[in-house]
Amino acid sequence: MATATLTSKGQITIPAQVRASLGLDTGDRIEFVALGDGKFAIMAATHSARDLKGLIRKPSKSVSIEDMNLAIAAQGSKAI
Repeated sequence: MATATLTSKGQITIPAQVRASLGLDTGDRIEFVALGDGKFAIMAATHSARDLKGLIRKPSKSVSIEDMNLAIAAQGSKAI
């Protein structure tokens, strides 16, 4: 397990293996995400919304608003 020491200024050095695993480089930003029970996860926060382009492909067939509403209603009825 990688560990780090907190300085008097509240700073830490992220161990090299953790930086490599997260794909972090000099100047990159990270986020601390609360998981509950006093636990946190560290996540790379270096990508912009533009980096997400192309991650989700367009559907091969257009879907109407009515079809979307029916699908939403069907999912909502399952939650009850």
